Amino acid sequence: MIWVIIPTFNEEAALPQTLASVFQQHGDCQIIVVDGGSNDRTPDIVRAHDHITFLTAPKGRASQMNVGANYVLTQQTSSEDWLLFLHADTLLPAQAFMQLHHLASNPSWQAGGFQHQFSGQDWRLRMISWLDNFRCYHSQIIYGDQALFVRAGLFYRVGGFPLLPMLEDVRLCEQLLLHTTPRLLASPVVTDARKFIQMGIWRSFFRVLLIILHVEFGLPTFRPAFFADVR
Repeated sequence: MIWVIIPTFNEEAALPQTLASVFQQHGDCQIIVVDGGSNDRTPDIVRAHDHITFLTAPKGRASQMNVGANYVLTQQTSSEDWLLFLHADTLLPAQAFMQLHHLASNPSWQAGGFQHQFSGQDWRLRMISWLDNFRCYHSQIIYGDQALFVRAGLFYRVGGFPLLPMLEDVRLCEQLLLHTTPRLLASPVVTDARKFIQMGIWRSFFRVLLIILHVEFGLPTFRPAFFADVR
């Protein structure tokens, strides 16, 4: 079984396409959307689909994704099930579930993610995605916008996402690396580039570089304003 956990906050623009990318997959899955207090149409979009579980949690991806994972724990689930954490503005590749079902037969694969790609054709965005994928191959640290997936048993064993305002995906992967080597699948997920465009592509690129330096060399933690929401 694949449990798709989607944290949301005011994602009415991107969420329908993200859900569509999940609906087109083949294989058993359960979709859980955990909302952090949206005041747009996000809850209405989710509630229009009876087969989606809609939960709420304090705002923050770590908090929201943990609530979704804890809900899974209350269901009849196996420690070998996949928990797939999908950002609300990121589209899965067409064969994503088939690849996960293939990996499920090999118990040595315990976690992983997909290569990253931005929507649009801007060469600067493609360069940023290339840099992100290169960094991932080097460090085995998978970012949240790469649709991180992990076996349910391992996720609970490492304690889930640390309740941090930022870089919760990095900290979780650091814990996962103590138990397994995450696998990066070749098929890319596609992230909506609107946030990078609104903020400015070069400014966003500079932020990516700072994050990489932070992770690779242990630079001081960024202030929360550095990760301000862009909708």
